[in-house]
Amino acid sequence: MKITRIEAGPRMSQAVVRGDTVYLAGQVAAKPVPSVGKQTRQILSQIDKLLKAAGTDKSKLLSANIWLADIRGFAEMNEAWDAWVAKGNPPARATVEAKLAGPQYLVEIMVVAAR
Repeated sequence: MKITRIEAGPRMSQAVVRGDTVYLAGQVAAKPVPSVGKQTRQILSQIDKLLKAAGTDKSKLLSANIWLADIRGFAEMNEAWDAWVAKGNPPARATVEAKLAGPQYLVEIMVVAAR
Protein backbone atom coordinates (compact mmCIF):
# COMPACT_ATOMS: atom_id res chain seq x y z
CA MET A 1 0.00 0.00 0.00
CA LYS A 2 1.29 3.45 -0.92
CA ILE A 3 2.59 5.80 1.79
CA THR A 4 2.51 9.57 1.19
CA ARG A 5 4.57 11.94 3.33
CA ILE A 6 3.56 15.59 3.63
CA GLU A 7 6.14 18.25 4.52
CA ALA A 8 8.81 15.61 4.98
CA GLY A 9 12.10 16.65 6.51
CA PRO A 10 15.23 14.78 7.51
CA ARG A 11 13.83 13.88 10.95
CA MET A 12 10.08 13.63 10.47
CA SER A 13 7.07 14.34 8.28
CA GLN A 14 4.32 16.68 9.38
CA ALA A 15 1.75 14.17 8.09
CA VAL A 16 1.81 10.63 6.74
CA VAL A 17 -1.02 9.06 4.75
CA ARG A 18 -1.42 5.30 4.38
CA GLY A 19 -4.59 4.06 2.80
CA ASP A 20 -7.48 6.03 4.26
CA THR A 21 -5.70 7.02 7.48
CA VAL A 22 -3.85 10.29 8.07
CA TYR A 23 -1.34 10.58 10.91
CA LEU A 24 -0.16 14.04 11.95
CA ALA A 25 3.02 14.74 13.86
CA GLY A 26 2.66 16.59 17.13
CA GLN A 27 1.98 20.23 16.31
CA VAL A 28 3.20 23.18 18.37
CA ALA A 29 2.54 26.87 17.77
CA ALA A 30 4.62 28.23 14.87
CA LYS A 31 4.76 31.60 16.63
CA PRO A 32 4.54 30.79 20.35
CA VAL A 33 2.94 33.47 22.50
CA PRO A 34 2.46 33.22 26.28
CA SER A 35 -1.18 32.09 26.03
CA VAL A 36 -2.53 28.54 26.07
CA GLY A 37 -5.65 29.63 24.16
CA LYS A 38 -3.73 31.50 21.45
CA GLN A 39 -1.23 28.68 20.99
CA THR A 40 -4.09 26.16 20.79
CA ARG A 41 -5.84 28.22 18.10
CA GLN A 42 -2.59 28.49 16.10
CA ILE A 43 -2.09 24.73 16.33
CA LEU A 44 -5.66 23.95 15.30
CA SER A 45 -5.24 26.19 12.25
CA GLN A 46 -2.05 24.30 11.35
CA ILE A 47 -3.92 21.01 11.78
CA ASP A 48 -6.67 22.24 9.43
CA LYS A 49 -4.04 23.00 6.75
CA LEU A 50 -2.29 19.64 7.11
CA LEU A 51 -5.56 17.72 7.04
CA LYS A 52 -6.59 19.59 3.89
CA ALA A 53 -3.24 18.77 2.26
CA ALA A 54 -3.90 15.11 3.09
CA GLY A 55 -7.38 15.19 1.58
CA THR A 56 -9.48 15.26 4.74
CA ASP A 57 -10.76 17.58 7.45
CA LYS A 58 -11.51 17.80 11.17
CA SER A 59 -14.92 16.15 10.76
CA LYS A 60 -13.06 12.88 10.17
CA LEU A 61 -10.81 12.96 13.25
CA LEU A 62 -10.39 9.56 14.88
CA SER A 63 -8.19 10.47 17.83
CA ALA A 64 -6.31 13.35 19.41
CA ASN A 65 -3.51 13.51 21.96
CA ILE A 66 -2.96 16.83 23.70
CA TRP A 67 -0.02 17.70 25.89
CA LEU A 68 -0.07 20.76 28.14
CA ALA A 69 3.06 22.15 29.78
CA ASP A 70 0.84 23.00 32.77
CA ILE A 71 -2.48 21.22 33.31
CA ARG A 72 -3.85 24.45 34.81
CA GLY A 73 -4.28 25.56 31.17
CA PHE A 74 -6.81 22.75 30.58
CA ALA A 75 -9.91 24.99 30.59
CA GLU A 76 -8.30 27.58 28.31
CA MET A 77 -7.24 24.88 25.85
CA ASN A 78 -10.70 23.31 25.98
CA GLU A 79 -12.35 26.64 25.17
CA ALA A 80 -10.35 26.87 21.92
CA TRP A 81 -10.81 23.14 21.21
CA ASP A 82 -14.59 23.22 21.76
CA ALA A 83 -14.97 26.18 19.38
CA TRP A 84 -12.98 24.30 16.70
CA VAL A 85 -13.92 20.62 16.90
CA ALA A 86 -16.53 19.44 14.36
CA LYS A 87 -19.90 19.39 16.10
CA GLY A 88 -21.25 15.87 16.36
CA ASN A 89 -17.88 14.35 15.36
CA PRO A 90 -15.54 14.60 18.36
CA PRO A 91 -12.56 12.21 18.28
CA ALA A 92 -11.36 9.96 21.05
CA ARG A 93 -9.04 12.23 23.03
CA ALA A 94 -6.46 12.22 25.80
CA THR A 95 -4.96 15.27 27.50
CA VAL A 96 -1.99 15.13 29.85
CA GLU A 97 0.57 17.41 31.43
CA ALA A 98 4.10 16.95 30.08
CA LYS A 99 7.36 18.76 29.73
CA LEU A 100 7.41 20.00 26.11
CA ALA A 101 10.38 20.54 23.77
CA GLY A 102 11.00 24.11 24.97
CA PRO A 103 9.63 26.49 27.59
CA GLN A 104 7.99 28.65 24.91
CA TYR A 105 5.62 25.79 24.03
CA LEU A 106 2.51 25.50 26.20
CA VAL A 107 0.51 23.05 24.05
CA GLU A 108 1.21 20.23 21.61
CA ILE A 109 -1.50 18.39 19.68
CA MET A 110 -1.30 15.25 17.55
CA VAL A 111 -4.26 13.84 15.62
CA VAL A 112 -5.19 10.86 13.47
CA ALA A 113 -7.96 11.18 10.88
CA ALA A 114 -9.74 9.13 8.25
CA ARG A 115 -9.97 10.28 4.63
